[in-house]
Amino acid sequence: MLAVHGESDTLKTECRDDSSPIREGETIDALPGGRFKIIQKAKGYRFSVDAYLLAHFVNPKQHECVLDMGTGSGVISIILATSRPCAKVVALDVQEEMVEMARRSVVLNGLENKVAVCHGDIRSIETLFDRQSFDITVINPPYRKLKTGRMNPDYQKSVAKHEIKGTLSDFLKASVYVLKTSGRVYMIYPASRMVEMIFRMRAASIEPKRMQPVYSHDRSRGEFILMEGIKGGREEMDVLPPLFIYTGNGTYSEAMNRLFRGISGSL
Repeated sequence: MLAVHGESDTLKTECRDDSSPIREGETIDALPGGRFKIIQKAKGYRFSVDAYLLAHFVNPKQHECVLDMGTGSGVISIILATSRPCAKVVALDVQEEMVEMARRSVVLNGLENKVAVCHGDIRSIETLFDRQSFDITVINPPYRKLKTGRMNPDYQKSVAKHEIKGTLSDFLKASVYVLKTSGRVYMIYPASRMVEMIFRMRAASIEPKRMQPVYSHDRSRGEFILMEGIKGGREEMDVLPPLFIYTGNGTYSEAMNRLFRGISGSL
């Protein structure tokens, strides 16, 4: 059941909005609570539960600006803009088609003054943004290395799942560039690659500070690790209680229902 994967003065790229209507082969899908909607490909890459988990784990303050790297459909940026007190969210993706679609989702939800969607490659982050221009980065990087597992013939899906357009190290290096001193990184990664995640974070001078393991249910192996890191932070990490996605009968757990209520703004 678990499926994997103020007007900012820091931008150097043009972030124009596109209010084109929904197009052939796309769907409009409601987020929990039904107030906000996301445009997605009917048969291409579609966001899943990991986006909800990561968006809920992010903890911005009212004045902070957030960079959502590898935004895809823009779902995490829209959740943060509507259920968290951050000042501004900038959503960045390397795929032009995804950027154009995410821009339409922003307009659909009336969030043009809260979310800017930009096209660019995190591997060339210095051409896109000024150094130390964000308080927070959010990354949901591809989970699979190149030449491991079956490569999906759908290009959007293959970029989302495999490290075609950026490795974990690339995302972390970009985070260090754009983050202010003591800025925070929030990410989700497979539990099976937790050791590599912590190693790569420390190699980039991002200290792991808060971690929550995620399980499909109470008898399963770990699925994901939610992690918060601090640029230049000191040692010591807070390990949170595990989060279970499903109950024994396959329905969402109470923890997930609380998460969905938080996203819908009904807590």
